[in-house]
Amino acid sequence: MSETKQYESFSEFYPFYLAEHSNLTCRRLHFVGSTLVLALLVYIVTSASWGMILLLPVVGYGFAWVGHFFFEKNKPATFTYPWYSFMGDWVMYKDIITGKIRF
Repeated sequence: MSETKQYESFSEFYPFYLAEHSNLTCRRLHFVGSTLVLALLVYIVTSASWGMILLLPVVGYGFAWVGHFFFEKNKPATFTYPWYSFMGDWVMYKDIITGKIRF
């Protein structure tokens, strides 16, 4: 049985998250997926197309998982740390926009 590291806080987890996203193409795919999620969310709300809400995880995680499986060649952190990973996606998105992380 393999041991999974238990993180005490998101700030402790985030360096691990970034290490799992060291490939530039993987980060770019995450950024594209997150941007499309935001655009789709705006569309859903403004058009009241509530059934399309089911597409949000498909769009967001679809791009991210392609990045992990084909470019980063690792298992997405979502499978082990779902909430911290979700938070990491958006913090990394903000860090890319603000220039803190290379894009």
